[in-house]
Formats: sequence, structure tokens, C-alpha cells
Amino acid sequence: MRLFAAVLPPPERLAELARVVDRLHRLPGADGLRWTSRPAWHLTLAFMGEVDEELLPELRERLGRAAHRTPPFPLRLHGGGHFGRRALWTGVAGGLDELRLLAERADAAARRAGVAMEEHRRYQAHLTLARARADEVDLRPFQEELGAFEGGRWEVAELALVRSNLPVSGVRGEQPRYETVAVWPLEGAESGRAGDGRPGRAG
Repeated sequence: MRLFAAVLPPPERLAELARVVDRLHRLPGADGLRWTSRPAWHLTLAFMGEVDEELLPELRERLGRAAHRTPPFPLRLHGGGHFGRRALWTGVAGGLDELRLLAERADAAARRAGVAMEEHRRYQAHLTLARARADEVDLRPFQEELGAFEGGRWEVAELALVRSNLPVSGVRGEQPRYETVAVWPLEGAESGRAGDGRPGRAG
């Protein structure tokens, strides 16, 4: 199964972002972007790709340990940017050191569980909003509109393991469907036994 570790912002924070994205949809060139599905908005911590089911028990155990060792921390969605001429995103502010630490621990957990991870890179937190269909789309006006966005604060209290189900219908514009398969509470302890993760909710 295709998996990644993530932080899932609460619905009220995503509703704030949605109001800004509604304005982005009215900008020139918006129809040249492929917008991400709002129910699937998330902050990826560690992308694992295809994971053999036999690795799941140890992966769950190690992600549970990572969450157990990490304290809750504050975040808010903030501003925006783009990667080259292809991806438009909103960023985050607040407990960035704690977020990066959680991402590092999730990455390490996957590697130690035997997941074949990509070459390690410094973590850059972002929530992808859209991808350009072609290089001709100028993303700068969209970034400028996002520049003043300041979302409300929330306390990150869980680490989620999410399954990505890729489109199979072949319909143009169909989005992947995400399913939260397990979550672990952030407990901020350096010792003790981690749980296996309780069943997640479909996303």
C-alpha cells in the first residue's frame, strides 16, 4: 500500500484556508491549475511510497514510538509560495522546530522498519494547494494573494499514517483518495511503551 506520515490540520483551520483558496480560483490562470482535493489537505511528514504489508507491524510500532517521544506543539497555516513553476502551496508558522523533529523521527521510523525511502532531504513544511498543468501559468499572483493569509493557531496532538489510493477510473482531474489508517497521540515522553496506533478514519 502507498503510505505517508502526516499532520492533519483540524476542520476549522482548513475552512479558513478554503476561504482564501476560493479567492485564488477567481484569479486569471486558475483554470490552468489542477487544484488539490480539500478533504485531503494535509502536511506530509515522510512519504514512504509503496510499503509491503509485512513491514506494517514494525512500521506502526516505530511510528508509535516517534509520537510517544514528541510533545504536542502549536502550528498555524501561514502565507504561501511555489516550487518552480509547478506547485503552489501554503506554509506553516509556530512550532517549526518540533514539526521538523517529528518529520525526522517519522522518516527514521520508516527506514528502521525496512521501508525503502528516498534520499533524505531537509524537511520543508507545506500544504500543496495546486499544481500547474503547464509551465505557462504564472504562479506569482497566487503567491501574492496568499501572502497575507494568517490562519488560526491549533495544537498538533497526533501523528497520522495515511494511505493514498491512486485514481483508477482514468477520468481527467480525478484526485487520489486518502484514508487515515492509524493515529498516535503526541505524548512528549522519552521513555515508556508506545501504542500500536488506534484505527483511523477515512479521509
